[in-house]
Amino acid sequence: MTDPETNQIAERKRGSGVRLVYDLLRDEILDLKLAPGSAIDEVQLAARFGMSRTPIREALVRLAGEGLIETLPNRSTMVSNIDFLGMPAYFDALVLMYRVTTRLAAQHHREEDLAIIWEHHEAFAEAVRAQDALAMIATNAALHSAIAAAGRNNYYNTFFDRLLGEGRRMLRLYYQSYNDRLPPRFVEEHEEIIAAVKARDVAAADRLGKAHGEQIVEQIGRLLTRNDRVDIDL
Repeated sequence: MTDPETNQIAERKRGSGVRLVYDLLRDEILDLKLAPGSAIDEVQLAARFGMSRTPIREALVRLAGEGLIETLPNRSTMVSNIDFLGMPAYFDALVLMYRVTTRLAAQHHREEDLAIIWEHHEAFAEAVRAQDALAMIATNAALHSAIAAAGRNNYYNTFFDRLLGEGRRMLRLYYQSYNDRLPPRFVEEHEEIIAAVKARDVAAADRLGKAHGEQIVEQIGRLLTRNDRVDIDL
């Protein structure tokens, strides 16, 4: 008869293994150490991490759910490609959501939302000071997700979170273009956005959200040798 305590320990170890594999592979994909289109081999990963293929597969399922890897019809697995051809449409949606979520936060935020937003801002500022690109990506997403949540429209929140998730590797390229030394003005931009939200200045929130999104788009556009500006009237 199997000892229930032994099962619980094994389950915790397996869960820890899944988390370890997931965290390391996610960081390598986001940091572009694992290039888009590169193959993922379960056997090699099992050997690398010194564990069975079961936690490897569970970690890969999580990564696939985030769109970072994909399984091909022949059952092989690869790092998902970046859809460069779809970037103009993605940029349109991204800038629009920066504007919509920021202006709604100015309209509908509660006092407790501001504390959460500021906490994420401080974490982002610390990541910038540390020149930690992966932390910048994570804290930037958390900050803008918190701003979106303050706007209290779950449909916009969900869509914006999806856009931020899909754009993580593009944001890595963005930070690389500054050699991971992000200019202080981008931290200041966040502070200006938060101030507009706090003041319930909807027009300023809209304007600042638009400018914030566009400067990201323009910098990435320069990397891709195209520079599409977005101007959508609300």
